[in-house]
Amino acid sequence: MELKRRDYHVERPLLSQEQLEELGRRGSAAGTRQGRTWFQCSRAQARALLLRRLPVLAWLPRYPVRDWLLGDMLSGLSVAIMQLPQGLAYALLAGLPPVFGLYSSFYPVFIYFLFGTSRHISVGTFAVMSVMVGSVTESLAPDKDFLQALNSTVDTKARDTARVQLASTLSVLVGLFQVGLGLVHFGFVVTYLSEPLVRGYTTAASVQVFVSQLKYVFGLHLSSPFGPLSLIYTVLEVCRKLPQSVVGTVVTAVVAGVVLVVVKMLNDKLRRHLPMPLPGELLTLIGATGISYGVGLKQRFGVDVVGNIPVGLVPPAAPSPQLFAKLVGNAFTIAVVGFAIAISLGKIFALRHGYRVDSNQELVALGLSNLIGGIFQCFPVSCSMSRSLVQESTGGNTQVAGAISSLFILIIIIKLGELFQDLPKAVLAATIIVNLKGMLLQVKDIRPLWRANRVDLLIWLVTFVATLLLNLDLGLAVAVVFSLLLVVVRTQLPHYSILGQVPDTDVYRDVAEYSEAREVPGVKVFRSSATVYFANAELYSDALKHRCGVDVDDLISRKRKLLRKQELKLKPLRKKAAASKGTSVAIDVNTSDGNIDSGNVGGFKAKQVSTENELQDTAASSQEEAKAPDVCTLKALGLPQPDFHSLVLDLGTLSFVDTVCLKSLKNIFRDFREIEVEVYMAACHTPVVAQLEAGQFFDASITKQHLFASVHDAVIFALQHPGSNQVSPVLVTKF
Repeated sequence: MELKRRDYHVERPLLSQEQLEELGRRGSAAGTRQGRTWFQCSRAQARALLLRRLPVLAWLPRYPVRDWLLGDMLSGLSVAIMQLPQGLAYALLAGLPPVFGLYSSFYPVFIYFLFGTSRHISVGTFAVMSVMVGSVTESLAPDKDFLQALNSTVDTKARDTARVQLASTLSVLVGLFQVGLGLVHFGFVVTYLSEPLVRGYTTAASVQVFVSQLKYVFGLHLSSPFGPLSLIYTVLEVCRKLPQSVVGTVVTAVVAGVVLVVVKMLNDKLRRHLPMPLPGELLTLIGATGISYGVGLKQRFGVDVVGNIPVGLVPPAAPSPQLFAKLVGNAFTIAVVGFAIAISLGKIFALRHGYRVDSNQELVALGLSNLIGGIFQCFPVSCSMSRSLVQESTGGNTQVAGAISSLFILIIIIKLGELFQDLPKAVLAATIIVNLKGMLLQVKDIRPLWRANRVDLLIWLVTFVATLLLNLDLGLAVAVVFSLLLVVVRTQLPHYSILGQVPDTDVYRDVAEYSEAREVPGVKVFRSSATVYFANAELYSDALKHRCGVDVDDLISRKRKLLRKQELKLKPLRKKAAASKGTSVAIDVNTSDGNIDSGNVGGFKAKQVSTENELQDTAASSQEEAKAPDVCTLKALGLPQPDFHSLVLDLGTLSFVDTVCLKSLKNIFRDFREIEVEVYMAACHTPVVAQLEAGQFFDASITKQHLFASVHDAVIFALQHPGSNQVSPVLVTKF
């Protein structure tokens, strides 16, 4: 769109901060009354609180059954078809029996239906969360702790029981963290996980997931190392044991993977013509289970299968408090990562469909899903991108789709679960690996980030490498710390600029970037692109002195040396003045003698003359002292004078000030006034002005008349009052 030139003219008085406050009648900002209303209760407040904490009561009574129910039912069925194989597979990824993946696909989903605010995300098992849980269960309950003494085989029943207790206790802790953070409105914590960080982390996690499934693809028994460099050790062990691979397992995994890839390609090509995607994962599971049962893959070819799947739901069990101390660190990490994934997807769908997602309530909803799910033997869950996209694309409008999918999973748990006992684990591994395609392709982020923002690329790479080498928990900690350090470093390296006036405007821009911008004669305008605080206040002062083209510190040092020399020269004159005063007193005393002869009279006259001369010298020295201020100027001292008489600090980028910033600004006023340059500030936001007032920045020498509404106001005032401080550097500037 081409802009037409339109001139506008505004006539207004020149405004300092003091005049602006008087003109605009500034008052104290109206503080939030939330603290006052917390302890008040009424029927309306109680109802609003109930609807906010239980959103289903707000939208379900207004649910348009005719318009949305069919779409939600179709969407719920589609998600359930995906949820079944993914639940079984991701439980395997978490180091648990597959049936617990079905439990985690039922309880949390239904709880989120009641408390969630996003209409489209599909809560349940997710690869990244499962591999994080798996790293905990395998490290705290490794196979070597359950070896039987007789035949050195693993007691899988005891191992699975221990791991289920670990995973369910971990889920309870994760839920407690999320609910607690949500209730104290700590949902903003996810803002510290930038998009490059999250994408780099999930990409590295997908590599971890891929490597963890290699033992099922090749039918190997690994030692399951954990901790830093565990990924490297696992890859080396897989390579070392490749000759021991089970051929039947490898063939099963490859065939299942090819079938899944082909079905996904067909879904992509026929998307417009199909009412719902082809359930490739479900068809593969059913076909693989039938073939395994009919051919006897386990007995004839040694292919490992899922095994016994109990029918029905397990009773609730209390978490083990003894495990809290071991799990608290991992629980917090999983809580933050799970919420970050859920809220990012939720906001994407909310923006696309025009509704609002409450981040704090999402944190509470996800926390309750994990908390209650943990009591019913579930492991921590989040939301899946692939299932969420299916839920949206197949006509899902609300979480009714999620409730319907959970009911389908419940039917499978109660009646149909035992039918999948002969399902090969290699098929589940192939399902997981094929579903990693989207996250693995995030490696393509490197090229656009290189072009757009290399700092974000650095965050992506550091997060990716740290997560691969240090495992998921330490990798996330390193990524967050590195990201925050980069923020600090970027505030310490802002862009400093000298501003000039764009011709015939009141706009000021960097003279290095705008060729037509011209510095105002006699006035320097300085700006930093970042706020000034303790980490960069000294750098700000140094850059200011450097950009002004005057060695301020050297000029002040030379001036003070010359003033000290003058002080030393004046000391003898002052001593003579004091001595002359003493002589006059002595004369008065001596003249009181009554025996004065003519000879003595002559001597007395001579003394009187010499005394008069000394008094004249004393008067002259007093006059020199009176003229000292003129002698103290740079010009009188023979020192070079700056080519500007005023300095304007553009503080429009300041978002806050701390005590170090206040001291730095006061030092700038002091130093530049000492070299006969008056300092003004401009464009401060009202909260910053309030902080300046609270820090007692304004006093007799720096008043609000040194702070102006805009840079142009400050420049005009400086041009009207050149050299307003040249009488004495310490005098208050008067207007």
